Amino acid sequence: MAVKIRLKRFGKMRAPYYRIVVADSRTRRDGRAIEEIGKYHPTEQPSYIEVDSERAQYWLSVGAQPTEQVLNLLKITGDWQKFKGLPGAEGTLKTKEAKPAFVAPSTDSVVMPEAITPKAKKAEEASEEAAETTEAE
Repeated sequence: MAVKIRLKRFGKMRAPYYRIVVADSRTRRDGRAIEEIGKYHPTEQPSYIEVDSERAQYWLSVGAQPTEQVLNLLKITGDWQKFKGLPGAEGTLKTKEAKPAFVAPSTDSVVMPEAITPKAKKAEEASEEAAETTEAE
């Protein structure tokens, strides 16, 4: 039985998601698979690639042949170099940078705008009225 490691398509039109599967070479593209060993989302930036390295190494060791697309993915993750014993086994996989946590700005760094009309006049008038009422008594 010829076994291939290939992509199984999911998603909708113009929004593909793939699963990296091990399947008999005679089955349909989206047909039944022997085992799922990873995921590939090409529309994300950078592309999301997840491969179960241990299972990929096993299937390559027992003779499963990767398709061209899967071979390129295995080279990116470093699994192909590890299988062949080549240098560069860490691969060239780029990961998305984590967003920094929100930090509230401190109060001394915030510049408060000055009022157009001074508020002190109202306070002064109120204090004058209070003074007049106390003098009248």
